Amino acid sequence: MKAIVLKKFGGVENLIVEEINTPKIRDGEVLIKAKAIGINPVDCKTRKGYGAAKRLKLPIILGWDVSGEIVKVNKNSKFNVGDEVFGLINFPGEGKTYAEYVAAPGEHITVKPKNISFAEAAAIPLAALIAYQALVKEGQIQKNSRVFIQGAAGGVGHIAVQIAKNLGAYVIGTASTKNREFLLNLGIDKFIDYTKENFEDIVKNVDIVLDCVGGDVGIKSINIVKDGGKIISIPSPIDEKLSILHPKVKMPWVLVQSNKKDIEHIAELIKSEKLKVHIQKIYSFNEIGEAHTQLERGGNMGKIVIAL
Repeated sequence: MKAIVLKKFGGVENLIVEEINTPKIRDGEVLIKAKAIGINPVDCKTRKGYGAAKRLKLPIILGWDVSGEIVKVNKNSKFNVGDEVFGLINFPGEGKTYAEYVAAPGEHITVKPKNISFAEAAAIPLAALIAYQALVKEGQIQKNSRVFIQGAAGGVGHIAVQIAKNLGAYVIGTASTKNREFLLNLGIDKFIDYTKENFEDIVKNVDIVLDCVGGDVGIKSINIVKDGGKIISIPSPIDEKLSILHPKVKMPWVLVQSNKKDIEHIAELIKSEKLKVHIQKIYSFNEIGEAHTQLERGGNMGKIVIAL
């Protein structure tokens, strides 16, 4: 089979398409013929030697998001050959989804809803799971919670907007001018153009900040959170010194986890059309370098996907 292999950390030129053996499945696993692969910021970070790189050993097959058709199962599997599935594979371990065939634990996948394409299904898992696990499990979001999403038009951000709105929250979000209508159409209550406005001058008394950007953005968000509120960081942990200086604001870092019940919940939201994913662009398998470059360029509206 063809796979995209990373033998050394660095630029996109290190993502090489090679012929390798099709993986053998172990107990509890199924073999998926991939139809599409989702690309995420952690893929790019890991390629450069950061992100999940410290947990992995070269050579690496990157990728964690996949959708496709099951072509092989073990005895007692709850799935059948021919099932169309999607999921986040082995995160935070090695997912190896940048390949034509993917060995996936049955506990990390679920049946693909019929009302979405394989490309849409591949775009969803990591982004939707981290938004759900951050807002619902960690954030304990409630009806009428005031939620502020930094980077609201991005892969995680635009899904987080929908999850928060579905739960009855008041949602504020930042993005650039070009993404204003996109977010308003998703139901966002207050749009802030970060290229023209300073959110610290506009937003106050927030229950939850979901920081999908990182850096100074998360630090500045401390000034807008009410006592007892949370700043939930996605890209990286917030400096522990800030937690000491601001003891009344909780600052958890959420690392997404592959989870059967959570991905099934996401699938139900999709089936009921309460959650939709927007795809910025679909690339071919051989255009993996271009896909990484597009993602790293920033300012994307939704997700980047590879179609096989």
